[in-house]
Amino acid sequence: MKYSIIPGILEKDWPVIEMKIQQVLPFAKAIHIDLIDGKFAPNTTFLDPAPFKKYTQDIPFELHMMVDEPINFLKPWADAGFRRFIGHIEKMSDQVEFVAKAQLLGEVGLGVDQGSEIDAIEVPLSDLDVLLFMTVKAGFSNQEFVEKNLEKIKKAREKSFVSIEVDGGINDQTILRAKESGADRFVATSFIFKGTPQEQYKKLQETLLH
Repeated sequence: MKYSIIPGILEKDWPVIEMKIQQVLPFAKAIHIDLIDGKFAPNTTFLDPAPFKKYTQDIPFELHMMVDEPINFLKPWADAGFRRFIGHIEKMSDQVEFVAKAQLLGEVGLGVDQGSEIDAIEVPLSDLDVLLFMTVKAGFSNQEFVEKNLEKIKKAREKSFVSIEVDGGINDQTILRAKESGADRFVATSFIFKGTPQEQYKKLQETLLH
């Protein structure tokens, strides 16, 4: 199985986002942007897709939509060059419609928050490019990894070969437990930026090799 580490950015201000993009551009294979509208979770991130156009031709960007009705965010962010769209099932009135529309714009994924189960997914897993599981409560960075969420990952891996992405509390210890549960994509947000980003990224890579 091929494993991917994706730097994640959850920020309110464009200058901070841009600084972090520039820090990871030399080594990252993709960048994960968290979008939070204040309705899904009691937090709000930078919500304007336009400035990202400066970078979306240089590296693939994925959009993690912790928002009310993520289908409404697809086109503006696709127009800015995003090509992977992950919408959370908890604030999505029609999963089938979301997946169908996102497929026209790029790769599509569904997100499952800490309090939700895999049984709440209403589309065949084979229709998805990625299935994202939160290992913290969605909405904030720098939270502690919640071990019990690994059971959902194991269950999903038993059902499907779909790419499984884990987001929340990923560091050089927890990434191994997520891998052993069946995940193949790992979003690292606070861990990447709490030191020199490239060194932190390498720590995660080295952990995955063992």
